Amino acid sequence: MEHDAIRADTEVLTMTDEPRDISPDDVCVLVPTLEEEATIGEVIDGFHEEGYTTVLVVDGDSEDATREIARERGAGVLVQSGSGKGQAVREAMEYVDLPYVLMVDGDGTYDPADAETMLEPLAEGYEHVIGNRFADMDDDAMRALNGFGNRVINRAFRFVHGAAFEDILSGYRAFTTDSFQRLSLSSDGFTIETELAVECVKNGIDTTVVPISYRARPEDSTTNLHPIWDGGTIALTLYSLAKTNNPLLYFGSVGVSGILSGTAIAAYVLYRYLQYGISHEVLAVVSAAGILLGVQLVMFGVLSDMIVTLHREQRQRLDRLRRETKRDRETNTNDRD
Repeated sequence: MEHDAIRADTEVLTMTDEPRDISPDDVCVLVPTLEEEATIGEVIDGFHEEGYTTVLVVDGDSEDATREIARERGAGVLVQSGSGKGQAVREAMEYVDLPYVLMVDGDGTYDPADAETMLEPLAEGYEHVIGNRFADMDDDAMRALNGFGNRVINRAFRFVHGAAFEDILSGYRAFTTDSFQRLSLSSDGFTIETELAVECVKNGIDTTVVPISYRARPEDSTTNLHPIWDGGTIALTLYSLAKTNNPLLYFGSVGVSGILSGTAIAAYVLYRYLQYGISHEVLAVVSAAGILLGVQLVMFGVLSDMIVTLHREQRQRLDRLRRETKRDRETNTNDRD
């Protein structure tokens, strides 16, 4: 395994600090790749031209010349031990010791010139920034099926997790290293963006969305995305993550389904008995079990939701106390100076 250690001692701003410019020297450009020899050189050169000298390419053991081109263009190269974009990001972050990270795909669809736009909110105190591809997208940058799927998933995310991030599947992200350490990530594949968005909501990470441009993938570059399979996986992940972020919806939806199914079976059993005098003891037991299980799941969802709400309130108090303590410490230091 090859890697370049990335070090700095700059402190991360909080929302209560005075805004300040972020130096490119404080930013690690993180580029997960797999078979991107056609575009990776241009991506690295683009960020170097913008003044970002620290570029870390984490490669999923490509069989083409991705790693060789990255080294030639002056980027640090890390060959991930596992597979999948999510695993690549988690592993790469173990080597990043700069206060800010700019994560971007290596397929040439994102513009390095948008880097400053992505980082500006971090200077204002935000902790996570999502680039909205739909703000300025080339006509042929996304297939109709992909665009439809993206919009459905974004609306589902807003409904399930209660936050309007506009483009949760965007691969252009900026975040503080400190905020990343507070996230519990387990995704290995393309669901990493979905998990990042959910974890930001769950952990109260100050998140904002900025407009970016999104270009069509070059003709000589092939995509690693499978729209139907990956779209279904993302939707399933979005729902499954609700069990810790919105348990009332997660357990309540299953519970209500059980109640409705049990009621429908009970109605059928009652109809057959009243109309024809035929009893269905087994179906009656099944309907009762479905209704009872459904009621229990709904009650469990309500209790879980209360616990999650209390946990969030407690975390907000602790974060507020941490910021106030930091301000008092800085004020005392300035007074002594």
